[in-house]
Amino acid sequence: MSAVSILSAGRFPRLAREGARLLRLRPVLSVEALALAAGMYFALASNRAFFHAVAATGALHGARGMLTATSLFVAIAALHAALFGVLFNRWTAKPLLIVLLLASAAAAYFTSAYTVYFDADMLRNILHTDGKESHELVSLAALPSLLWYGALPSVLVWRVRLAPSRPWLRALATRAALVLLAIAIAAASLAVSFQGIAALMRNHRELRYLVTPGNYLVSLVQVAQDANRDRHQPRQPIGTHAKVIGRPATARPRLLVLVVGETVRAQNWGLDGYARQTTPQLASLAQAPDGPVNFRDVTACGSATEVSLPCMFSMYGRARYDKDRIRHSESLLHVLEHAGIPTLWRDNQTGCKGVCEGLAFESFEHGAVPGACTAEGCLDEAMLHGLADRIAAHPGDQVVVLHQLGNHGPAYYARYPARLRRFTPTCDTPDLNRCSREQIVNAYDNAVLYTDDFLARTIGFLQAQADRDTALIYLSDHGESLGEGGLYLHGVPYAIAPATQTRVPLLVWLSPRFAASRGVDTACLRAHAAEPVSQDNLFSSVLGLLQVRTPEYQPARDLFARCETAPAG
Repeated sequence: MSAVSILSAGRFPRLAREGARLLRLRPVLSVEALALAAGMYFALASNRAFFHAVAATGALHGARGMLTATSLFVAIAALHAALFGVLFNRWTAKPLLIVLLLASAAAAYFTSAYTVYFDADMLRNILHTDGKESHELVSLAALPSLLWYGALPSVLVWRVRLAPSRPWLRALATRAALVLLAIAIAAASLAVSFQGIAALMRNHRELRYLVTPGNYLVSLVQVAQDANRDRHQPRQPIGTHAKVIGRPATARPRLLVLVVGETVRAQNWGLDGYARQTTPQLASLAQAPDGPVNFRDVTACGSATEVSLPCMFSMYGRARYDKDRIRHSESLLHVLEHAGIPTLWRDNQTGCKGVCEGLAFESFEHGAVPGACTAEGCLDEAMLHGLADRIAAHPGDQVVVLHQLGNHGPAYYARYPARLRRFTPTCDTPDLNRCSREQIVNAYDNAVLYTDDFLARTIGFLQAQADRDTALIYLSDHGESLGEGGLYLHGVPYAIAPATQTRVPLLVWLSPRFAASRGVDTACLRAHAAEPVSQDNLFSSVLGLLQVRTPEYQPARDLFARCETAPAG
């Protein structure tokens, strides 16, 4: 039975008849008319989130606000028509427009549902998302939007017959006239409300990332340009003369485990004063004099993994942030390798984002560890499997990075075992719109409980390494929004990202023998743990802790430097 007959048999016979009539139409349009119609359609159907965000600023209040709204609508429609006038021709118009309709329907859904800003960083996140993550993000809730705003208009476009070709000079003149006229209309429309729109865009620059489909098209071009530049520009070596100082030949080998958290925000971290105790095992360990030290005021370098992960392992950080310079420079791990300290990156995510390029790497994204992995993926504890054997293969100092899946959303319910489902009821679907905020927070907090369990288990593993001095540093890459202000997930442009996405946990644990041999006073660390720090501190703190000296080391950013005492023995 066809979709039309199903509708006819139901409660909407008139709608079915109208739909059938539309599907029988075979209008004849010129490419220019199609471009103009597409511009109008996208302005009307794909930019609800943009106008909602503009209205939230108060810019659409009163009669002047109505004029501003009209000016913005006309400008958006005209600028897209001008763009399509350049992109469309007789052979590309229909296929390209159908792709744009489907992509824009998806973009409009995610923008409205989660307040996603499609800047270049968000496009990189999307392009680097694997099938498993994509499956979690695309739920049945998106289907109506994809059908009504993507599939149905695509069918209508496919039914359009393009007018016969004109002589090429006349066609070129007509196309140029369309583009110039559309630009002129957009300019005139913006001029009518210039003062208000200029102030709006100056004070809320992020709004341009909500204008669909222009937002993801411009960002896609930027991402493509960056990728092309990356292919032709090698990484610049740093710390090539790094060396370990002050280590006697008889010193016991050291093992430092860096746990890179995923999407854990400080606001829900029990050790940071959260109303719930989401870190009970770490809190118990922290009661001992040699227990872990929790830093309570930590700022991330970015609001998404694509930014924060390379940044936190770079010598530049947020203080000297330059995306291109960071992407084309070696990382902290390369400096350690130059100093003779081998590294190993164990990953339960989608890679190290270039941080471990050319270095030892193991992926558990599709692992097969009994009890920890299923066809859908692995729990983070899988990364501890076989780790003792990997460590035993290297007799000297080592650094191991464990990159968690952590609290990666929206499927928070899938990030922890059933035994840690303590906060109920939970949101047991990746479609957050179907859950209450209480359910979402409960599932998220259960996932934090699992990170607590994983860190406690990792510390226990390190305590069992009797032939080594061991240490652990845990640092989450960025936070997460759980519905505050209508925001969900993460990746909001950093300039406007809320604290829920930029404040993260940082935890340091040093075994007693490591602290003594290195001469680090953990009581001193604990006394300074409430002072503001950031991911910028990681680079020099690791180098300082392992006594690696190189010109890139900055003592002022070394969290351990101010707590050094005379080493034992």
